[in-house]
Amino acid sequence: MNAPVSSALLGFLYPSLLACLILTGIHAYLGMHLAERGIVFAALALPQLAALGTTLAFLAGYDLHSWMTYAFSLGLTIAGAVILAFTRAQEAVIGTVYAVAAAAAVLAISHAPEATEHLKEILAGDLLTVSKHAVAETAAIYAAVGIVHWIVRRRLTDFAFYASLAVVVTSSVAIAGVLVVFAYLVAPAVAARLFTRSAGKRLAIGWTMGAVVSAIGILLSLWADVPTGATIVCTFGIALLLLATVSLARRSRNGRVCKSADARPGLRSG
Repeated sequence: MNAPVSSALLGFLYPSLLACLILTGIHAYLGMHLAERGIVFAALALPQLAALGTTLAFLAGYDLHSWMTYAFSLGLTIAGAVILAFTRAQEAVIGTVYAVAAAAAVLAISHAPEATEHLKEILAGDLLTVSKHAVAETAAIYAAVGIVHWIVRRRLTDFAFYASLAVVVTSSVAIAGVLVVFAYLVAPAVAARLFTRSAGKRLAIGWTMGAVVSAIGILLSLWADVPTGATIVCTFGIALLLLATVSLARRSRNGRVCKSADARPGLRSG
């Protein structure tokens, strides 16, 4: 009796789990580049612009998942990419872009019907209701961006990087929301930097963390009957805290080992 129930549950969760895995794949990679450039908060500014575009399209009467809504979002996000590329993504500029985009979205929906529900959706999405069609479209867009990055990896300009990031986050916000996109871009990259300097190992750690956190977050949201996107973001936060504690403990232990070795006769330098 448990087998049919488990099969039905897996069938229900399959699109959500797949969506989270493809989010992990591209965002962990782009997040590494953001961390290396020291501009992780661009991971919040550009998704917020995408959300503003979605809001404007919503107010104009378009369906949230229509191509016209995507065009609104992509247009604003590309504009933000241009600003970040040609101002060298200074922190003050990134912060201003985020604040203005967030404030504009709040003003835009302040008198709109169903404003609260729309605000919740653009912030944390609704991954449990994502369709297989949306997952397939998003995966195709991510794959195209990944191929372009591979082809021009040695001559990737600032504008090309931010433009590709804009395309990715526009698609991501449509299925996951601003906060979830930010978490996938930042948490795996930050966690990976705690343990290694190797780009390949960082990517492996980021992908592993993203996959595990996604599965745990989805299951927790079902068990507690709470929003999936918000649960995944909180799970990322807890996981990052735990990994930071492990990293700190490991460094402390290594430091004690080095001091002990230096104190032994015959091992002193000089």
